Amino acid sequence: MINKQYRLTPEEAALIKDRRAKGVENILVIGDLHEPFCREGYLEHCIDTYHKYNCNKVVFIGDVIDNHYSSFHEEDPDGYSAGEELDRAIDRVSKWYKAFNNNTVPGGVEVCIGNHDAIITRKLFSSGISKRWVRKYSDVLGTNDWIWGDSFMHNGVLYVHGTGSSGKGAIKRVLEWQCSVVQGHIHTEAYVNWYCNKEYKLFSMQVGAGVDDRSYAMAYAKHFTKKYIISCGVVLDNGNMPMVIPMDLG
Repeated sequence: MINKQYRLTPEEAALIKDRRAKGVENILVIGDLHEPFCREGYLEHCIDTYHKYNCNKVVFIGDVIDNHYSSFHEEDPDGYSAGEELDRAIDRVSKWYKAFNNNTVPGGVEVCIGNHDAIITRKLFSSGISKRWVRKYSDVLGTNDWIWGDSFMHNGVLYVHGTGSSGKGAIKRVLEWQCSVVQGHIHTEAYVNWYCNKEYKLFSMQVGAGVDDRSYAMAYAKHFTKKYIISCGVVLDNGNMPMVIPMDLG
């Protein structure tokens, strides 16, 4: 995919600066990556989307890495070793970090901790090992200024990975939690649903994913009826305009 460079007129640039000065927040939401098993071209798609929609903040929705070698799914005995998979994941994540960091993203970068990100921590906990022995995600992956957390709230919109949810998970959570929700986790769904009445205007967004469903790490899903949807999302104008942006797979 060609990395397009969008050129703004002086008037457009002035308008963007004015809106940012007034605190207008445009957030790029990046779907599950499962590095080193992310689909080729997805990084470029997210970079293009960031610039096209004048984003100034980035949220990774979770499962940045896959940890297949230690997965709760059945592991492929012919797959990468633990060390090789981690090395490959670190190398791939470094490209995301080069594109999205505090020097390139004015509003900063946040990462929702996904169930695959947390596999190693969960297994250490099950083994009775104190969390004091566990290194921080950014220390392992070399993402010094990314902020990792279970969830983040911006302009009344909750960003969360989606662990524990299944089909139409974002829709159910909006109804239960009574706030707008953006989530990942479910690779086969991408949508925006609105809920409006006289008292509130809420939306649910399922952002799709960036993972390559053809990789051996995704073998557990090969018989799924629904196919993976490769897309990212944007939440523009201080949480008022959510959109799913599908990737061109042609």
